[in-house]
Amino acid sequence: MELKGIHHVSALTKQAPENYHFYTKVLGMRLIKKTVNQDDISVYHLFYGDEIGTPGTEFTFFEIPNAGRTHAGTNSISETSLRVKTDAALDYWKKRFDEYRIEHGQITERFGRRVLPFTDFEGQRLLLVSDEQNKGVLGGTPWRLSPVLPEYGILGLGPVKLTVPLLERTANILVDILGFREKGTYPSAVQGQCEIAVFETGEGGTGAEVHVEERNDLPTERLGRGGVHHVAFRVSDEEEMKQWVKKLKAARIPNSGFVDRFYFRSLYFREPNGILFELATDGPGFAVDEDPAHLGESLALPPFLEEKRPKIEANLKPLDTKN
Repeated sequence: MELKGIHHVSALTKQAPENYHFYTKVLGMRLIKKTVNQDDISVYHLFYGDEIGTPGTEFTFFEIPNAGRTHAGTNSISETSLRVKTDAALDYWKKRFDEYRIEHGQITERFGRRVLPFTDFEGQRLLLVSDEQNKGVLGGTPWRLSPVLPEYGILGLGPVKLTVPLLERTANILVDILGFREKGTYPSAVQGQCEIAVFETGEGGTGAEVHVEERNDLPTERLGRGGVHHVAFRVSDEEEMKQWVKKLKAARIPNSGFVDRFYFRSLYFREPNGILFELATDGPGFAVDEDPAHLGESLALPPFLEEKRPKIEANLKPLDTKN
């Protein structure tokens, strides 16, 4: 068994309409599924991705209307990166961020790649990373109706950064249980801190890396809007997922067991520093209940929630998906 890379990242937002506007109108990603949180059907779960929601391109958000702000710290998924095709694309995005008054840093280099850090309207910590030097997992296909030109469009998720108080504990899970490989290190941007460790799985590259930062000078993160709930890694299919369930059980790692999320099958557990990991299958995919040409245009509900549709729709504020 070998994980194929990053499957999706799920974060928190307080304002679903504003979230929709930022990720589709500013970043140019496609809303590939408009549904509800299956564990709290009173709020949205929004999925953004490439043209068809290819695994590895999915950035999702749970709406939490009463969420306070995130207080950054350790035991956290502290940065999510998004892939673009070339170094030149970063110049385009820097100008676009200036135009939209999006807070951003400067174009720099990390682990041999050009990057551009920025934040969304709720302080979500984000990074654009160039795929120009990528030789690993291929990216997705930018949405053809995006307001962003295809040559500059977002290809999917890049490396996810974890910030932890004890690197060794997280590294042991990544390598010994999940089968990641140690790839190397690069300097921390914080003076006096240890180098950031890079781990890869599958074909490697930007779509299959986890970067782990050890920090002993920070408090534990208090998660709220603008923070990340969990990261998911790609499993080929349902049969392989069942083998992962057995592996975690044999290793005596507390976990959710097999979970059917309708669009994919899942398994959840926390690594020793408390960060929530998910394993998720590549299929069935987001076209299982919608025409690929019309993904995200209407409220999609898995069959077990369909009888509750009138109540669910009455409790949700509309998203402006037509403008």
